[in-house]
Amino acid sequence: MSKTSRHPGEGSAVEATAPTLGATAPTLGAGSGLPSAGADTRAAGHSAQRWLSWAKGGVFLFALLPWLRLVAYGLTDRLGANPVEFITRSTGTWTLVMLCVTLAITPVRRLSGMVWLLRLRRMLGLFACFYGALHFATYVWLDQWFDWASIVHDVSGKRPFITAGFAAFVMMAALALTSPRAVVRRMGGRRWQRLHRLIYAIAVLAILHYWWMKAGKNDLAQPAIYAIVVASLLGARVLWALRRQRTQALPGSSRSPAKSDSTVSRSRTR
Repeated sequence: MSKTSRHPGEGSAVEATAPTLGATAPTLGAGSGLPSAGADTRAAGHSAQRWLSWAKGGVFLFALLPWLRLVAYGLTDRLGANPVEFITRSTGTWTLVMLCVTLAITPVRRLSGMVWLLRLRRMLGLFACFYGALHFATYVWLDQWFDWASIVHDVSGKRPFITAGFAAFVMMAALALTSPRAVVRRMGGRRWQRLHRLIYAIAVLAILHYWWMKAGKNDLAQPAIYAIVVASLLGARVLWALRRQRTQALPGSSRSPAKSDSTVSRSRTR
């Protein structure tokens, strides 16, 4: 999930210009006491890396806050009259939130040009899986008390919203397990990309899980909001794909289909 690989454009401007700037460094710096252009480039790169590290640390702490809140509420006996329902609702909500934020990375990056956002995608996708795992564990442990016969009965179709939720969690776990870079290299980029497009199915199943669960209580206001958000995020991808196909179909297009497909394959997000 996950959003997991470095975007091909990241750092390209610095890397492309560094050799040229470095080649002029002896002339600029020789006996003048002035810093070379290569040194300025390296300093700017180190500053960007430090800033990105701080940004990733801040996002990590922010994403961890819902879990810390649950722990604090549990230790201070503030989970309400029905603690199981409180934990189930909280973990399920934050799973959906993290999924939506992960899916939003690509549209925001395309509209804003902030390529560095892609460096946050894997972490956010893993947090979505983390809260999904807590949500599933709450059902198995606190709700069902490891009654495997009842769990299998629910998952096999007795309660469709649990079937949809279980399918989404299994696929989410598969994406989390294949997120390390070593696994990406072993699988190959194309196979890895095909597998991680499951994030779209996960989002749809998560909405169905929430919608069917709330439908029994005639409370569809919140599921409708999440459904609109997910539909918008997926719809933007469909529109961009159609626009790309039209551009490639135009006579005299400067981008060949092979080159475009290669670029899309490397930069496509979950």
